[in-house]
Amino acid sequence: MFQDRLEQEIKKSHRIKRKMALMFIDLDRFKEVNDSLGHTTGDRLPVEVARRISHCVRESDTVARLGGDEFTVILSELEEANQVERVAQHIIDSLAIPFKLDGKIAFISASIGITLFPDDAKTPESLMANADHSMYTAKNAGRNRFSYFTAALQKASQKRSQLINDLRDALSTKQFVLHYQPIIKLANGAIQKAEVLLRWCHPKRGWISPAEFIPLAEESGIIIEIGNWVFREAVQEVKFLRATGHPEFQISINKSPIQFCSHSLFFQEWLPYLKQLDLPAECLIIEITEKLLLEMGEIGTSKLLALRDAGIQIAIDDFGTGYFSLSYFKKFDINFLKIDQSFVQNSVDCLNDMVLCEAIITLAHKLGLKVIAEGVETIEQHKLLSAAGCDYGQGHFFSQPVTADILRRM
Repeated sequence: MFQDRLEQEIKKSHRIKRKMALMFIDLDRFKEVNDSLGHTTGDRLPVEVARRISHCVRESDTVARLGGDEFTVILSELEEANQVERVAQHIIDSLAIPFKLDGKIAFISASIGITLFPDDAKTPESLMANADHSMYTAKNAGRNRFSYFTAALQKASQKRSQLINDLRDALSTKQFVLHYQPIIKLANGAIQKAEVLLRWCHPKRGWISPAEFIPLAEESGIIIEIGNWVFREAVQEVKFLRATGHPEFQISINKSPIQFCSHSLFFQEWLPYLKQLDLPAECLIIEITEKLLLEMGEIGTSKLLALRDAGIQIAIDDFGTGYFSLSYFKKFDINFLKIDQSFVQNSVDCLNDMVLCEAIITLAHKLGLKVIAEGVETIEQHKLLSAAGCDYGQGHFFSQPVTADILRRM
């Protein structure tokens, strides 16, 4: 239906020699907001969003819903260039007004990609691809904004699409490698834990930064399959280490928000696999950020509680950089706090940062939690943290991330 309408509008624009704009609208963090509302109320949100979008355009324009959180708008017979920009900003402003649904308040924003006919493309498929790519540009720039398609964006989007295709091949062709950053017990220097870090050795580009490929894996959904592979590889390493002189060794894995907020029940596969390897659940630590705790809805919360109830331990990563509610300590029975490296690295020269580190350590210990300091790089930082009673440290002062073979020899 929408495809037919788009083709008709392209033909009309060509015939009357007027420009046409296509907008691709994606609701930011829709799944988390929808989960927090509950499914019955959540189903009403897209309907209300569509109503508001429709009020921002003319009767001659077209609004369509493509999926749960995706909408398109066709602005036909454009008379002036800034007409599109005005409509896009009107949509963003309209959606910024809180939604009141069944006594609940919901906040939503949107990322909008814009492409023009005939300037950018002349076929429905190309226009849709352009609008989609420019929407991701808006989302990556911070969300709640719009972005126009450009030639530079086209080149970047082609590179992005190729990298996503390469990601799909990376698992089957064994291009991923796990590195491990040792976590040291500050009291005696023993290595009792390690954080798992995913690395990708591309056959043509070599090592690709996680900062580049992890967001693509999350956007495409590949992160769920990758996450399961990381888990299996990591716990096999724990199995080896526990059998060769490290009976209490723990491995720490970072979890993507996508894995928690999607309907993937990864823990239902993980727990039987631990049992198959004859490993206790407490050998595994799941790291999540303060931001994820705040944003996860009912689905994410239920998964985290299921992990905790099974005995898997929980660490709050980058502690001190977000807006953490103390009630989460009680709700989730957290085991570790990881002090963000920004506080650790300034602890020697900045008294306030050291005081904050000491306060976090004291609070954690009174609540029965252990503390891990991230980003320890100097002997001075090590001494200050040890004197403050910090339990564990990790960082280049102790060791850079290493392969499994090197970890076994440490």
